[in-house]
Amino acid sequence: MQHIFNLIRGALIGSAELVPGISGGTVALIVGIYERALASADKIIKGKFKEVDWLLILFVGVGMVAAVFGMSSVLSAFVDNNFSISHALFMGMVAVSIIVPLSMMSAEERRKPIYWLYGLISAVVIFVVTGFTADAVEDPSLIVIFFAAAVAVCALIMPGVSGSLILLMLGLYQPVIAAVSERNLTIIVVFIAGAICGLIVFVRVLNWLLDNRRGGTLAVMSGFMLGSLRALWPWGEKQDAGSLAIIVMFILGAAIVGGFIYADTRIAKKKTAEMQAAH
Repeated sequence: MQHIFNLIRGALIGSAELVPGISGGTVALIVGIYERALASADKIIKGKFKEVDWLLILFVGVGMVAAVFGMSSVLSAFVDNNFSISHALFMGMVAVSIIVPLSMMSAEERRKPIYWLYGLISAVVIFVVTGFTADAVEDPSLIVIFFAAAVAVCALIMPGVSGSLILLMLGLYQPVIAAVSERNLTIIVVFIAGAICGLIVFVRVLNWLLDNRRGGTLAVMSGFMLGSLRALWPWGEKQDAGSLAIIVMFILGAAIVGGFIYADTRIAKKKTAEMQAAH
């Protein structure tokens, strides 16, 4: 059952990466595998293959790949044809998930004003950045695709930063989604190569930050997630649904994530109780 759950977790993370405004890292936090996956990725980079949780990586990876190739057209159509409904759903999910990195901080860390300042500054930065988008680039070069992937993949492991939104800002979202939908292997391979290079660099940096500057890093993650809500605002010029429907979808999104958080908390408490009983 755990492997099946990891497949589902991977599918959720992969699906999130297809939607501008949703971070795969945020979903990894929500479903409770963020630090385990990050630690395994770091061990792979360091060559400590015996210490890697290969079953976690395998099943989450398969779920992600299946979602990316199987859901790219569906999700793209859902977001394009249901702007307000889709954005309200995702906004509710991200809004509640801000609780996750905050809960990972210690009580002492949450009492430090400097960490709240970090969160506020990072929220403002992401809020401003999400206001920029570019027109779709026609026939982008493979070099551009490579470096865009190296930057965008950081969002896979940084909650609150959307990889698809980064591609949208660079004008590369439509070309990349089209390449995935049409199975354009040349662009897909170049994108994967760029993503791997980006991961190798960023995983090491983020692991160091979590090990040595944990409180501040989690506060910044929370700020990123808060600031990213701008990209998911369901009202405005593109509104295509009534306010009641928008509010209902927001509540539904919040409830879905709340259920994940509650279930993960119960499982963690049960494991802790079992470990204490064993000793």
